[in-house]
Amino acid sequence: MGNPEGNIDTGGVIGSYIGLFLLGGAFCAIGLFASSVSKNQIIAFTIAVFLCFFCYSGFDSLSQLLSLQNLGLENLGITQHYQSVSRGVLDTRDLAYFIILTGLFICLTLFMLIRQRQKSLKGKDAKYCAATVGFLAVISIISAVTFTRFDFTKEGRFTISPISRNIMDTLKAPVRIAVYLKGDNFSGSMKRLQRATLDMLSDLQAYSHRRLQFELVDPIAYIKSLPDTMQKAAYDTLQSKGIVGQPGSVKTDNGVTQMLIFPEALIEYEGKYIAVNLLQSRIGLSEEEIYNNSVQNLEYAFSSAIKKVTSGGKPIVAFAEGDKELNDVQLNDAMRSLSDGYEIGRLNLKTAPFSILSKVKLLVIPKPDSAFTELEKFKIDQYIMRGGRVLWAIDQVNAELDSLSNHNGEGMSFPKHLNLDDQLFTYGVRINYDLIADISCAQIPITTGAAGGQPQIQMVPWLYYPIFMPLSKNPIVKNLDGIKGEFVSTIDTLAIKNVTKTVLLESSPYNKKLAAPHMLSLQAIEQEPKPKEFQNPPNIVAVLLDGKFKSDFLNRPTPAGLTEHVQPIPESKPTKMIVISDGDILKNDIGSDNSPYPLGYDHYMRQNFGNKNLLLNIADYLTDDSGLIGLRTKEVQIRLLSRARIRSEKIYWQLFNNILPLALLLTFAIFQHYIRKRKYAY
Repeated sequence: MGNPEGNIDTGGVIGSYIGLFLLGGAFCAIGLFASSVSKNQIIAFTIAVFLCFFCYSGFDSLSQLLSLQNLGLENLGITQHYQSVSRGVLDTRDLAYFIILTGLFICLTLFMLIRQRQKSLKGKDAKYCAATVGFLAVISIISAVTFTRFDFTKEGRFTISPISRNIMDTLKAPVRIAVYLKGDNFSGSMKRLQRATLDMLSDLQAYSHRRLQFELVDPIAYIKSLPDTMQKAAYDTLQSKGIVGQPGSVKTDNGVTQMLIFPEALIEYEGKYIAVNLLQSRIGLSEEEIYNNSVQNLEYAFSSAIKKVTSGGKPIVAFAEGDKELNDVQLNDAMRSLSDGYEIGRLNLKTAPFSILSKVKLLVIPKPDSAFTELEKFKIDQYIMRGGRVLWAIDQVNAELDSLSNHNGEGMSFPKHLNLDDQLFTYGVRINYDLIADISCAQIPITTGAAGGQPQIQMVPWLYYPIFMPLSKNPIVKNLDGIKGEFVSTIDTLAIKNVTKTVLLESSPYNKKLAAPHMLSLQAIEQEPKPKEFQNPPNIVAVLLDGKFKSDFLNRPTPAGLTEHVQPIPESKPTKMIVISDGDILKNDIGSDNSPYPLGYDHYMRQNFGNKNLLLNIADYLTDDSGLIGLRTKEVQIRLLSRARIRSEKIYWQLFNNILPLALLLTFAIFQHYIRKRKYAY
């Protein structure tokens, strides 16, 4: 039934059968006890059904009562333990639960038989029961103190990494998580993401010493339950915390139904909140692939967010200023998005003392437009030598779309002189003085005429706004949506000892390099690109450098103007930096009223790109030495069933799964009756 054939996780199936075996053993023990209570078969059957139902879901129902919510009664029920095992994960605590439950009811059955036969409670059978109860108590104590887990799934999808375990193990106060992915008429993919989210939280909870609590919330039902005057305020409150509804569509027998979904979770810790986006959308992927990527990202998303919200002190991320970098409005959403997990500020490299810079965990250089002084370069260099992390977002060529619009649609792109070439060259990269024209590009609005006194606007491709589709498996860019750039240059990497280069972003194969200076014209939009001119190898536009860097000021004097003592270091500690040949990749669009749009949102195309997630991943990677972002490389294989075989064999498998177990049970009952008759009948 797998698509392709054989695409079934046999380990997970085996784990499911283990769960059914344990569940069947528990129900048999309960049935034996019910039979020992009453000689009437109907009453015994009724008691067995009630006890099985209560043990399976009764404790879950009791735990929902307001006065009993914090007692953990759901752990006494079968549901939570059976669902854990049925996924293909055998936790020793779940195994101990079923052993204790089964053994307890068997002991109760023996006790009832002893009482019915009027035997002494000091006899051999009673002592055997007491020893069994003691053994079960020992198992309970051991399982509460220590546990281990066996993940039978092929990819180990339910195995929590040591990094996440350590985060959960060191929680000092309760962490509460509200998952808002709940509603009616969810598609199969949405239900899979919902189920995977709850499974992941259950797995994390297992290592949290019960400090991690979570619940599934239906935000639409909650808002509708409020008075009309309070509904908008409730929605705005959720939105202010990062819980934003997204339009979704579900295929039904009557067509496609539009609905509003909230694929987010809200983490609360000691009055602090952080939102987690559960849905990792990406242009060009099918619905199954999008939701599969989202499932793969769950462990990183939750572990990273929990670490940020529970950490005592936030790492400092500083955006450089003083060399005509992007202003606060242009960086508004970049700084706001990072502020959830970092202390954010601006740092003037010209005036800030080195002692202040040395406290920064990540230095971002966002699109400078004037030359750096030797003193600034020295501060950055020695910051790196001491293990500092830097994100270089550099425009090597001066070109702006606004300047073209203000100069009759034409303008000259010319090289900038930032005085950074020698420094970057020493570290292992060179940003070239050119521009990339790429057929894979964003669109811009162009006035094509007027009708009725109103200008006619048309969206047309603009080759100098390339869209980079991440192909690297590096966790920084893995499964990210397309990244939008503006007037991007190419990057060359250099062979530097002890420095590893990892390409993060490249142009498409349908590109052309234009050396600066170059005349840019909006009139070029009217010309169809010639495919032969745009068939070139992909060009590097973003690269990760990792290792020990040589100082750019090796065997050079300390620059003039340094007012404090800074001992020059010739070689850095192991550190890392990222170089991007586009400063606009961190810039958010600005509306006509000077209000900033979200980073990565193109208000002309009305489309979100992956720029914000790229920045967040870069910050996580460069500031965290625990390797947490490596969890983004986790892969879960898509295991689909063949739709054609489902349609053609649906009735067969329904009859097979319903009739075969009953036939086996009936056959067993007949043979059992025959054997008993042969043994006991006279």
